[in-house]
This record gives sequence, structure tokens and C-alpha cells, in this order.
Amino acid sequence: MPGMNKGSPVAIAGIGIISAIGNNTRECLLALEQGQDGMDDICWLDTAHRRKIPVAEVKSSNARLTELAGITASGPSSPAAHPTSRTSLLSLIAAREALENASIPALATLRTGFVSANTVGGMDRTEKFFTDPQKGKLREVVQHECGYSTEWVADNLNIRHYRTTISTACSSSANAIGFGARLIRSGMLDVVVAGGTDALTKFTLNGFNALMILDPAYCKPFDNERQGLNLGEGAGYLVLVSDIVAATLPSGISCALSGYANANDAYHQTASSPDGRGSWLAMKTALERSGLQPADIDYINLHGTGTQNNDLAEGTAIRRLFDPVYPKMSSTKAFTGHTLGASGGIEAVFSVLAIRHGLVYPNLRFHTPMPELPFVPETAFLRDQPIRHVLSNSFGFGGNCSSLVFSKL
Repeated sequence: MPGMNKGSPVAIAGIGIISAIGNNTRECLLALEQGQDGMDDICWLDTAHRRKIPVAEVKSSNARLTELAGITASGPSSPAAHPTSRTSLLSLIAAREALENASIPALATLRTGFVSANTVGGMDRTEKFFTDPQKGKLREVVQHECGYSTEWVADNLNIRHYRTTISTACSSSANAIGFGARLIRSGMLDVVVAGGTDALTKFTLNGFNALMILDPAYCKPFDNERQGLNLGEGAGYLVLVSDIVAATLPSGISCALSGYANANDAYHQTASSPDGRGSWLAMKTALERSGLQPADIDYINLHGTGTQNNDLAEGTAIRRLFDPVYPKMSSTKAFTGHTLGASGGIEAVFSVLAIRHGLVYPNLRFHTPMPELPFVPETAFLRDQPIRHVLSNSFGFGGNCSSLVFSKL
């Protein structure tokens, strides 16, 4: 089971995010504080499910995202020369913010990598080609595979030393962050921008609808009356740095990734094992590698999709690991929707913010406890909390389960 061996934490120098609740970190944090979710009727995706299935779309057209990404009207990456997938645009916006937030001196002289995750690649563009190949352009098809987005964003950020793409369903960007930390700790790189991105597509919307796990209303994770998930889109990245680089930062380091683990319960293609053994093993091993005990965790950012299977499996694993004393916990997917390959990165950003500012986020629309579980999520936005260690869960199809532990320095 790959993961970080027990050792020194890996410093987090910067964070960046775009989601349905905001185009940057400041906007997202304000929405969390105000209890403002990003769910709404479908606007940008061309689908027969408009006004039928709520989603959490980023509130910008591709043209506006191009502006936010800082892409000029001329040059090889210009919209006219090369129309870009929504997945890539979201990625560039969040990754650029993370690097700007890090403010690393002499970045160009350092060995820098980009470890990015996604599940849909450029499918938002190739779906248009598929519906009318006579009008489609083959140059859009080259964006289809998941690795294209990583390469395109790395080019725009001038990251040259190492690039790779991870696609393990909904645990993708959590695994990207864990792998990025391993690259830092092994001495291969000085700086790694790690996280993930995903845009809404017909393929994912139709696929999840066929699985009958979409909520026709706004989702309510861990509620006994939950009916399913709301799909979302966005991107979230961390900038991980070596101890040598961390010592050069004028603002210092307040948070680090102290543990990471990936496990697989090998139970089903799309469902978690009812006993949550993969979830339990990922959380348990991440804690062991961070040198922490369950009692040390102050907040859990739940995977919390809102489906019958996922919430019960995760809750069962938490009961097994933490009983009888439970930390505060909540699912922020009630704000952002389930952003698939981006979810681990987005929720990693929220975890870092929880530590930096002493915050616990509300689990929106929670009313009825699950009788199978002896705990309930938080329902209020809590400030001035003693948050030292945060556990963030990301569990994907095929039983791919990953947990990250973030710690205050």
C-alpha cells in the first residue's frame, strides 16, 4: 500500500482554489462563513437535464475563465489559436493562485514539479466533436486525455522539471498531493504544485444519473434522509516545499502535510464496502504515518458525498477508528458539490484554511441523524477553534481510498 513513510511533515507554502462558491480562496472562505452553497440549475453545460438536476457549476463562462486564467488574446495558448478545455482553465486559475500565494523567492532556480489529477480530461470539448463530427476540429480531440491538461497548465506556469497526471476517480487529487509530498521528501524536487481539477461533462452527469445516485434536490450528506449527491466542478492545489525552501519564505510556514495513505477495499466497481474497511485502513495508516493518535484529530473533512452507501461506509469506518470520542466533522461537498477528481484538492485547501484560521465548517442541510452512527456532523460555522490536526478523506470508485493529515506547525 503506497504512501508516505513516517517522517518529517512536508511544508505547505501556498493554496489556490476555484469552485462553485468562489473564484479564489478569499471568495470560497467567505461563502463557507456565510453558509452560501454553490448549487443551482445547470447553466453552462449543454444537456437535456437542465432544470431537472441541480449541480454546482463554477459561475463563469469559458470566456470569463480564460480571462481569469490570464490567457492573452495572442500567442500559442490564446483562445483563438487553441480553444482550451474547461478542465484546463479551472486548473490554471487555481494553480496560479497557489503559486502566487506561496511567493517563493527565485522560483525559477528551483526544481519544480506539477502533479495534477483529473478524471474527465478535455471531454467537455470532445463531446461537442462527438455530437457533430462534421463541424468538429481534430485539434480539440488532442485535449481529450487526462494528461493533456497537466501538460498545458505546466507549460503556462513554466514548470519544466517534472509533470505527471493521476486519475484514480474521486481520490485522484488526494493521491496527487500525497505523491507530491513523496517527491519532496525523497529529495527529487524542491517545489511541487499538487492537487486536481475537473469540469462538468455530459459523460459524468449521465453516468452518475444512470447509477441513480444523484439527488434531485440539494444534497445533505450524512443525513438519514439523504438521497444522493450533487455533481460539481472546480480545482484546488497546494504548493509543497522542501525544508530548505520553507526557510526562505518571508511569511513562514503555518501548516504541513504530516501523513498520507492510500488503500483499496477491492469490494465493487462503484460502491464502498459496507464495513468501510478501505476507508478505515486509509485513515488508520495516514494517522500512523503522521505519528498521531485518533484523539489528536480536531476536525475531519468528510468524503461525505450524500449517497446511501458512501456515507454509511465512511461513518462505520470512523466509528471503528475513533469510538468513543469523536472530533468535529463535516462534509463541505454540501457547498461545492462532488467535484470528482478535484475534490481532494479543494478539500485540502479547506483543511489548510481550517488550521490557519481555527475554523470548522457547517454540514449544510443536516437535520436527521443516521441511526447507525453515534455521532453527527457540525451544522454551524465555528471560529476560534483549537485546530491542530485535520483529517481529510477522499474515497473513489474501485475502492480507491485516500486520507490526508494536515498539521499546524
